[in-house]
Amino acid sequence: MKRQKRDRSSILFNRGFTAGLVGKSKDECPVTLGELRNHWLSGWREGREAHWDGQSGVSAIHINPSLH
Repeated sequence: MKRQKRDRSSILFNRGFTAGLVGKSKDECPVTLGELRNHWLSGWREGREAHWDGQSGVSAIHINPSLH
């Protein structure tokens, strides 16, 4: 069975979420293009909120409905 590739925006959101979850600065965003950068930053913001709410690691990723 073939695996379906995820679109770039979803990948960037997930990477931003992970970066925010572990406490990285939003200045560490690897993307400079406007729309793609926004996806990473949106994930980063949600990751920071999850971090502040006490979620961490894999459990935070499974709980967050926007990542599915």
